[in-house]
Amino acid sequence: MFLNAHSWFSFKYGLLKPEALLEEAAKAGVRSFALTDIHSTAGIPDFVRLAPEHGIRPVAGIEFRQGSQVLYIGLARNNDGFRQLNQLLSPHLLDGHLLSPSAPQSPCALRSTASLMLGMTAGEAFFILPLATPPRELHANEFIGVRPAELTRLPFSPWMKQPAKLVAWLPVTFPQATRPVPFNTHRLLRTMAHNTLLSQVPSEELAAPDEHFRTPGEVRHLYRDFPQLLRNAERLLEQCSIAFDGSDKTPKVFGSSAAADREQLHLLAREGLHRRYVRLAPTALARLQHELEVIERMGFISYFLINHDIVRYAQSRGFFHVGRGSGANSLVAYCLGITDVDPIELNLYFERFISTARKKPPDFDIDFSWKDRDEVFRYIFDKYNGPFGSAQGAGTSGIHAAQVATYTTFQWRGAVRELGKALGLPPAEIDALSEGRSYYGGGRPSELVRSGHADRVATAVVRYAQRIIGMPHQFGIHVGGILVSEEPITSYSALHRPPKGFPVVQFSLLEAEDLGLHKFDILSQRGLGHIRDAVELVGGMARPEGDQGACTVDPMGRPNRRPVASGEAAIDIHAIPRFKQDPAIKQLLRTGDTVGCFYVESPAMRMLLKKLRVEDYLTLVAASSIIRPGVAESGMMREYILRHNDPERVRRAPKELLEIMPDTYGVMVYQEDVLKVAHHYAGLSLEEADILRRGMTARFRERPEFKAVEEKFFSNCKAMGRPDEQAREVWRQIESFASFSFAKGHSASYAVESYQSLWLKAHYPLEFLVAVANNFGGFYSTEFYLHEAKRHGAVIEAPCVNVSGELCVLRRSKDQKIRRSDNQKIRRSDDRKMEMTGGAEMDRSTCTVDPLGRRDRCDHAPPAIPAKPRIFLGLANIKSLNDETVRLILRERERHGPFTGLEDLLHRVPLPLEQARILIRAGALRFTGRSKPELLWDLTLLHTGKEAAAAGRCQGDFFITKVEEPVLPELHHYPLADAYDELELLGFPLCDPFSLVEGGSDDQTIRRSENGRNAILQREMHQYIGKRVTMLGYMVHVKSTTTTHGQRMTFGSFIDTAGDLWDSTQFPAVAARHPFRGRGVYRLTGVVEEEFGHCALRTQSVEKLPWKPDPRYGER
Repeated sequence: MFLNAHSWFSFKYGLLKPEALLEEAAKAGVRSFALTDIHSTAGIPDFVRLAPEHGIRPVAGIEFRQGSQVLYIGLARNNDGFRQLNQLLSPHLLDGHLLSPSAPQSPCALRSTASLMLGMTAGEAFFILPLATPPRELHANEFIGVRPAELTRLPFSPWMKQPAKLVAWLPVTFPQATRPVPFNTHRLLRTMAHNTLLSQVPSEELAAPDEHFRTPGEVRHLYRDFPQLLRNAERLLEQCSIAFDGSDKTPKVFGSSAAADREQLHLLAREGLHRRYVRLAPTALARLQHELEVIERMGFISYFLINHDIVRYAQSRGFFHVGRGSGANSLVAYCLGITDVDPIELNLYFERFISTARKKPPDFDIDFSWKDRDEVFRYIFDKYNGPFGSAQGAGTSGIHAAQVATYTTFQWRGAVRELGKALGLPPAEIDALSEGRSYYGGGRPSELVRSGHADRVATAVVRYAQRIIGMPHQFGIHVGGILVSEEPITSYSALHRPPKGFPVVQFSLLEAEDLGLHKFDILSQRGLGHIRDAVELVGGMARPEGDQGACTVDPMGRPNRRPVASGEAAIDIHAIPRFKQDPAIKQLLRTGDTVGCFYVESPAMRMLLKKLRVEDYLTLVAASSIIRPGVAESGMMREYILRHNDPERVRRAPKELLEIMPDTYGVMVYQEDVLKVAHHYAGLSLEEADILRRGMTARFRERPEFKAVEEKFFSNCKAMGRPDEQAREVWRQIESFASFSFAKGHSASYAVESYQSLWLKAHYPLEFLVAVANNFGGFYSTEFYLHEAKRHGAVIEAPCVNVSGELCVLRRSKDQKIRRSDNQKIRRSDDRKMEMTGGAEMDRSTCTVDPLGRRDRCDHAPPAIPAKPRIFLGLANIKSLNDETVRLILRERERHGPFTGLEDLLHRVPLPLEQARILIRAGALRFTGRSKPELLWDLTLLHTGKEAAAAGRCQGDFFITKVEEPVLPELHHYPLADAYDELELLGFPLCDPFSLVEGGSDDQTIRRSENGRNAILQREMHQYIGKRVTMLGYMVHVKSTTTTHGQRMTFGSFIDTAGDLWDSTQFPAVAARHPFRGRGVYRLTGVVEEEFGHCALRTQSVEKLPWKPDPRYGER
């Protein structure tokens, strides 16, 4: 009877999640119904999984529409029918092919070439067509649906001549309700879907208000004059079934046969073992054999070979990668080169990755550079789907790989904004409500609603927002998950295509696991881009002291960098064992001098490194995990720090936990610790312990199996004599891991990448920092990576059309070599002055003359002292310069050489006037030797002359009057104006920011000025512990957090006048009284506090210091 139910996966249409639909059906006494969301199969996996718990036999289907018009309802007779429905819908969602207006049966009924490949056979799927369908002979699997409202017209319909083809059609969209709230919510959702006002939504876009489940008696009463329609509908439902067994769906064979796969995996593993270990220990060989046996027994051989194939392809292209996650616990993965973490060295728990006690499949996380990841994606999809540029060719039946979806849900701000627009609220009121305040003042919106002081429309917005929060409204894409299946992926889902261009299933990772589909995580990050680009930049430079060089490939056969040209020195960026012993790296870690380095550069991480005095790999691995929210917010990070620094505190730790986790002082730090504690402390089986680990995700916690394990945890603890208070504390710690704690292997993988970054910073700091700035993905902005480069001896130059690339460029003089001295801080006062060198030392070619008889470029004598390395900002760093302008300048310079002056640039590159002005104001033409005001005048005259010449060509020479060259007044140039141009066009000044504050000509002057008030420096803080001091700081970063009492506090990071980073803490009272007001220079007063060697300022007052007046607007 109920052949057409909608869940909330009919986005902005349905209201109920699949489980709620099942509950509604069970209450009404319904024993079978079909879930048929509009162009969506997202709800089917959960619907099929949960239906038996409610005593309901599920039927899977899809509602096909053209706009608001229902074309037909497809019902899957079985799993083959479900696949065919997905194959019918997917070309439409992937490539926009039109759906057939009639149910597909034969090639002549299908509109697109792609649909010819469907091979549909009558009987695998049923189709329900609307009563308004024009009369024709129906096929065996076609039926006409009759809604209750159409029963009065049925006797006059030509379809009465085929009574066996008529079925009762009762759509379901709403829960049963005595009030119209569900229907009103539906109306608002439809309004959002059409981006219009509630009053303008056409009635045909809405479901009927009575679309809810009815009891069998109510249904029989509705169709009392046509009982055969009910019997026909029941017969249809009885013929339909759907089931998913949850078994492994990964391709069973990678190569020619299962035996060949086994032999290949064993060969690769043994070869890798001998490469990885110079001295092969019996324990390594025994563990390898054990892992291979488990992998074979669990049926994961092809899974490992697929991952190895992905990595092999990446290596062949010179792409760097990091294998992380629990996959790093596997020695086989280490030997295959999938990971760089030695699981024997870290005593990693293989069963955390693969265990016979676990039913769920494992998954590798493999990171690539953000520049390379799409190429790896393309390889995977081409390999398993063929050249799938469209849904043609092999058709959707040939697709075996797709990305995993996510669901984007309504949250407060988005819900309020959408509802406010739908109800016609003005933008100011919408902004106020979305920010959690009332436009008219007087408290939060929810409080005003409860008190009755809010107006009717605002009340409606707040109340309906609360109803739709958490409701999905569109598909998203998992950050890197790819599914590869033995059967066509359409056996489990319809496919859609987002802008990236790769097919995506319509369910999330949780449903994929339920179906038995393995996820391959192919992720991207900027850190690998930093490393790869830095290695590229180092090419041709001298090696640092102690570096003996290396071949161009590492022991696993991976390229360390691009092919080495003649005369270049290769570096081995994969020499991790050597990096772990490098004294320079230990110094960076111990002092927290890690800005730019992967995963260890944030203020919180730098603070943690100093408190733990990190010098070795194992402590860095632990630090990489305890910094995560799950550990940090539970208090376990602080406990770990205390025990790390105080052996006596370790001796006082609970003995039971200390025995389980001796390496981490009895503190839960890694996800494996949950398994260990649950198994050894609470007596749970490994399978039950793994349910706890999976329960770290909020969605899984709702499942009955998790709740059952939670109850068993406490009952077992009681039976084992664990103290109640201690058991509750252990459970609280386990719960805290919901906030993304790491597996130990994952932390170890991050630590390996951190070592690679640290080695580059320790020995090639300028190349490394340029690479970081050019990848736009570190914790800080480009400005502060350039500041760090200044600390290492570089001069930062504004962009230049003759030197800059799209991104930053490092220039050294020919005789410059990388020396250890480059790694020393530069604190000379003349480096701090506001100097705009303009690249003069770089450009010493002969002068040319512009059309006004003035010099375009000035000769410069060679400097008396060797020039420092220079970093020229890229043209893309200029905010208002468009991509096309950058492309044209670089292409012209590459083809025909540097520009000789402004006129030459304008002659060779078709620049709009405003783009040329931006280049001048950014300092990109300073090589001409002319000031910005002079260049701007030149630009105006050249542009006017160009227009006059164009007019002369149109009018003839007779009308041209020779204009005398104007005599220009003296044009003053103010260096301070350059700083304001840079603030506007680059986002930050290239001069010392403290020089922009009154009294800030140099370090000593500003600190002793009225603004400085004898401020101390970061390096002096240890002399003032417990004392009240004043400090000056240029804001680097501010983080806000909420205390357990719901109050806001902030943590600040600043650069002092000597260029060193320091930290501040603003507790709630101070944060409320003295909020930060954006970027700039601040004067902070407070008390210096020290903990385990790290000093910070507990702030008592904050004041932002004003800049000097902007001379561009007549204020000098």
